[in-house]
Amino acid sequence: MFSLKNIFRLIAFLEGLSYILLLFIAVPVKYIQGDPEYVKLLGMPHGLLFVSYIALAIVLSMTFNWKKKILWIVLLASIIPFGTFYIDKKYL
Repeated sequence: MFSLKNIFRLIAFLEGLSYILLLFIAVPVKYIQGDPEYVKLLGMPHGLLFVSYIALAIVLSMTFNWKKKILWIVLLASIIPFGTFYIDKKYL
């Protein structure tokens, strides 16, 4: 049940969700209302999830012998909003 692929899928989902919350809720609240608390609250978990996503993507690419192109697509998806959800649907 807790295979490396399933752990990666969970991390990808959480990373994508934290990125969306950070971009579309926390940052607008910070700049419109001048309240940086949401950015502080969501920033660290998102950073940890981002680093975990990158590390697990590299490990999975070696485990499943992904081509370099696929690895780069998976890595680039982490910086595009909703990108990790696309990766889950298309590649996982």
